[in-house]
Amino acid sequence: MAYVVIAICFGLAGGIVGKIKGSSFFLWFLISGLIPVLGLMAAIAYRFEREELRRECPQCGRVTKIYDALCIRCGYELEFPEVAIAPESWEPRSAPHS
Repeated sequence: MAYVVIAICFGLAGGIVGKIKGSSFFLWFLISGLIPVLGLMAAIAYRFEREELRRECPQCGRVTKIYDALCIRCGYELEFPEVAIAPESWEPRSAPHS
């Protein structure tokens, strides 16, 4: 019973960390819940999705992460670009309209 409580707590912590970093809450909940300490450490060490460089598909123009091998929209096989687009985290956020 104590293990279940510990696993759920670690699962919630890992899920929250994963969601903050731009990944799936459910995926990190499962990983951190099944392997409590190591799963949470992996979620903490996981990269921030908003800090990844991006690139534009030459076929359809969709902007994707630089590590994507195929364009999600048109299925074009992407080569490693010579020029990358700045990460989402570098773009200024618009102020809320009143």
